[in-house]
Amino acid sequence: MSKIAIAPTVIQELNRQLNHELGAAHAYQALSIWCAVRNFTGFASFFAKQAGEEREHAGKIIDHLVDRGVTPELAALPAPRQNLASLLDAALQAQAMEEANTRGINAVFEAALAAKDYPAQVLMHWFINEQVEEEAWCAEMVDRVKAASCAGSLSDLDRHIERHLADDEKA
Repeated sequence: MSKIAIAPTVIQELNRQLNHELGAAHAYQALSIWCAVRNFTGFASFFAKQAGEEREHAGKIIDHLVDRGVTPELAALPAPRQNLASLLDAALQAQAMEEANTRGINAVFEAALAAKDYPAQVLMHWFINEQVEEEAWCAEMVDRVKAASCAGSLSDLDRHIERHLADDEKA
């Protein structure tokens, strides 16, 4: 396969974001495990689903690089945070991860814009739109966990979290 022109800065940013997505998948898996151990099975399932989505996002970047004749570079993943104090702490961790992801995606887009790399810009448009949804569900999740002020309401929220957030994604 011949290499299609792509600026080194764009390659660097795409590789960085690819590894960030994989790190986010690793971190969501850790959140899922933390929730499962504490019998928050709804949240455990939801965070496991998010881990899968982050791996899919990494796959989009991998495919983009490969299609343009560039070999993606995988980096070592940092250990995810696992010393959470509460379900709210887990929700806030997810929110912080999505905010960091948005900053990373914006950095890729800015590099693609500066390099006039239109294919990478189009790819990043998808990610930018996705991040609007991701940040919105995180904000909702944090709000719902904060509003669940007793153990019973946390259990109820846990039973329904997937449905609540899935319904919002459909709207």
